[in-house]
Amino acid sequence: MTQTAAKPQPEFTPQDVQADVFPDEMLQTDLQHAVSDRLNSLWKQRRLIQRAALAGLLAGTLLAFLLPKRYESVTQLMPPDNQSNSGVAMLAALSAKTGSGLAPLAGDLLGVKSSGALFTGILRSRTVQDRLIDRFDLRHVYGIRYEQDARTELSENTAISEDRKSGIITISVTDRDPKRASAIAHAYVEELNQLVAELSTSSAHRERVFLEERLTSVKQDLDQASKDFSQFASKNKTIDLKEEARAMLQGAGTIEGELIAAETELKGLQATYTDNNVRVRSVQARIAELRRQTEKLGGPATENAGTVVDSPDSTHPSLRNLPLLGVTYADLYRRMQLQEAVYESLTQQYEMAKVQEAKETPSVKILDPAVVPEKKSFPPRLLIMLLCSFFTFVGASVFVLGRERWAELDPQEPGKRLAVEVFQTVNAKMPWSPPNGSRFQTWTNRVWVRLASRNGTEKPTQDEHESPRV
Repeated sequence: MTQTAAKPQPEFTPQDVQADVFPDEMLQTDLQHAVSDRLNSLWKQRRLIQRAALAGLLAGTLLAFLLPKRYESVTQLMPPDNQSNSGVAMLAALSAKTGSGLAPLAGDLLGVKSSGALFTGILRSRTVQDRLIDRFDLRHVYGIRYEQDARTELSENTAISEDRKSGIITISVTDRDPKRASAIAHAYVEELNQLVAELSTSSAHRERVFLEERLTSVKQDLDQASKDFSQFASKNKTIDLKEEARAMLQGAGTIEGELIAAETELKGLQATYTDNNVRVRSVQARIAELRRQTEKLGGPATENAGTVVDSPDSTHPSLRNLPLLGVTYADLYRRMQLQEAVYESLTQQYEMAKVQEAKETPSVKILDPAVVPEKKSFPPRLLIMLLCSFFTFVGASVFVLGRERWAELDPQEPGKRLAVEVFQTVNAKMPWSPPNGSRFQTWTNRVWVRLASRNGTEKPTQDEHESPRV
């Protein structure tokens, strides 16, 4: 039996053995070499990178000091109290009246949640913003023509937030003037308090408004009744008709009694003496005076029925006129007393309604008032300088690595050829390139040539920069 010839075994090189046995180690070695080459390239171009970082630092410094300073003023409000269901209804109605983001809050408020979210919505409403814009003339301050743009600028300069746990509302206002920033933050609180009071729709508020209107009407009626009564009393010389009538009746009775006694005495004297006697004449004169006083108290005898006529020099009404005066006097007096009683009752109810309204209306309580800021909040100059320097350092490093990678690429590689062609095409459209026959390129080239000549550079010639037109 013959033995078969053994097949020759393939020979393995040490590199193949190493590639099969240690693939991870070789991949790691190649990665280390690549990183080492990139770091070496960066080290060689360290001066370029340093100059770029320094230029970025200088540019960042210039930018940091050119940016205007801005100051921030902060005020904090305590969470409003949830008094009653009427207060919740009032807050829900507020959401429909103020608008600008308040409507979505109505559902939460009807679920008896905190009204802090509503306060936040009111502070962001268009009504509050318009009042602040008019109050501080922010269109002139911001250099804006339209009020809508002023609202946008004010919204960007204002931050309003509510802490979910504590319910504290924070209002932060940023402005170039620290005093104005503090004033605007304080004005937000004032406008919030005023708007909540104006738009309150609680039952106590409605009652207070009704009583206020009724008080105004009743006050006018009371003033008119008092005026009519005073004019009647002044015209008829009546201060207190009942007391005057009582006094006049007593006086008339006294005079009548004296008159009867004097007449009796006169008859007795006439029986003894003649009419020329001094005593008789004296009694007659006294009787005449008593009769004159009686007529004065009773009024003139020539008065018509139903007509009130008194002597101009009389200091009080006559007894004959008292019944006629009494009816009008009592009517005017009763009317005045009625209006006065109604006014006093409405005044008491009005004061009680004001107290109840104050209880039901959510109050704005300031936790931290707005103060004038002492330090600027923007710009962070050191941070801007460091960021500009860092980004220019990174940009220069990327540029160095990219340029080196570009040089390593084969000129015949499709990607590189495409990039070169695109760059050349774009560069040909630039003003510094010779015109390529298009009118736009010719015009831009002429402008570029004029600018170059004004800056002191040599004007390009026609042969160098302009190709012959076809």
